Amino acid sequence: MYKVTPNPPEPETDPKKLQEATDRALDYYLNPKQPKPEDEQPSDQLFTVLDHIDTETLLANLSETLASADAMTNDLAFDLEGSRRHIALGIQQLIELSGLLANRVLDRINAQP
Repeated sequence: MYKVTPNPPEPETDPKKLQEATDRALDYYLNPKQPKPEDEQPSDQLFTVLDHIDTETLLANLSETLASADAMTNDLAFDLEGSRRHIALGIQQLIELSGLLANRVLDRINAQP
């Protein structure tokens, strides 16, 4: 059976649509759009906390940071003498109390169904 087919098949595309697709592809790769920041941060702000991070993760990181600060202050306090040592131990106690508060909040979050 003989079937008539063009060799090669003729394109049925509109030249205008082809040009638009070409322009979109070139713009995508050669002129990428810059993402817009949702909120402009102050120029003097060095560190930020992302808005989409959940409360449990924030509190867990707070607890770990306080534990690290506690260890560093405790180590420093034993290298000091006199009133400087008392100041370092007072700072260490405030860090420890803050860590207890953060851990209590974490316990309450984990206990919720």
